[in-house]
Amino acid sequence: MARSAHAYVRGSTRQFYEWLDTASGRAIPHGPNVWICGDCHVGNLGPVADAKGRVQIAIRDLDQTVIGNPAHDLIRLGLSLATAIRSSDLPGVTPSLMLEQMVEGYEFSLATGHRNARVPKPVARVLTKALKRRWHHLAEERIKDVKPNIPLGQAFWPISRAEKREIDKLFAERDVRRLVTSLQKRDDKDKVRVLDAAYWMKGCSSLGKLRFAVLLGVGKKRHRQLCIIDIKEAAQPAVKRSARIVMPTDNAKRVVEGARQLSPYLGQRMLAAKFLRKSVVIRELLPQDLKLEMDQLTRDEAIAAARYLASVVGAAHAVQMNPAKRREWLATLKLHRMKKVDAPSWLWRSVVELSSMHESAYLEHCRLYAFSRT
Repeated sequence: MARSAHAYVRGSTRQFYEWLDTASGRAIPHGPNVWICGDCHVGNLGPVADAKGRVQIAIRDLDQTVIGNPAHDLIRLGLSLATAIRSSDLPGVTPSLMLEQMVEGYEFSLATGHRNARVPKPVARVLTKALKRRWHHLAEERIKDVKPNIPLGQAFWPISRAEKREIDKLFAERDVRRLVTSLQKRDDKDKVRVLDAAYWMKGCSSLGKLRFAVLLGVGKKRHRQLCIIDIKEAAQPAVKRSARIVMPTDNAKRVVEGARQLSPYLGQRMLAAKFLRKSVVIRELLPQDLKLEMDQLTRDEAIAAARYLASVVGAAHAVQMNPAKRREWLATLKLHRMKKVDAPSWLWRSVVELSSMHESAYLEHCRLYAFSRT
């Protein structure tokens, strides 16, 4: 989180939702109750593959998903885009232009039910890279080798005997085996064998929670396929959910249902389960799943990317609304437009206030980090 202001924004979801309890946060209009990402920053969007190998740009992390206010995803995305650009050498006017295009892209998806057809160059580059990736790219990236073992070190730690027994037990279950054999044109009768497993030290949201990387062999030895399974504890979300809305109380089931609603390519590859009495989400990592980075872009590329990414989020929201709800939410977004920035005034004020708050918090975080290092 100390690497950049944008990295700090990505890792401080709870601070964002604490802001929603302030007077400024409570002034935000409430759109239709739909499943939202809850942590809709740029890094949580990118290429995602489905069980058949098809790839599209989609939301790729649903740990914070709830049924809530779609305006929260808009503000969080706007904050992320503004912070990413502020960390670059682009002119200061760029964030306001990006926000205008972000709103236009989102409104286009609400009106049509589809994302923008034209994929901008910076997003297309990542998409092309994703389509070319194969198993060995994932193996070299995640476990540093294509050999059937997980090397222990800074990222991967040894597991206990109880955890090893639980992993073996988990992959003997019918639903889990069916999830593994449903991908990559595998046969439902293929043998699934645990080759290696390790505790995975990864990401801000996973710290202090269970997370394991499991290396599996699927099929007969001569034609065996290797795959990496991510087992991740599902924790209580920091996101504000809508009141009086029925939602899965089990956090893993909540994450899987949100993924199926917002990002079907990812949702069909996920399964909720229990691991040592904790709720976990199981999914296979695929080489096509990549994170978008908004660095080294021209102004025009950044603005085009903002419009497209907002249209992806807008389409994920729109598919959950009937035509009347979409028209109602679209009309709300068109209210309170400003003369200088063609975006809702509440959205612009929210992004500006949050940017200022996170910038000062980031500097304090860096000070404390540097102090702890010395």
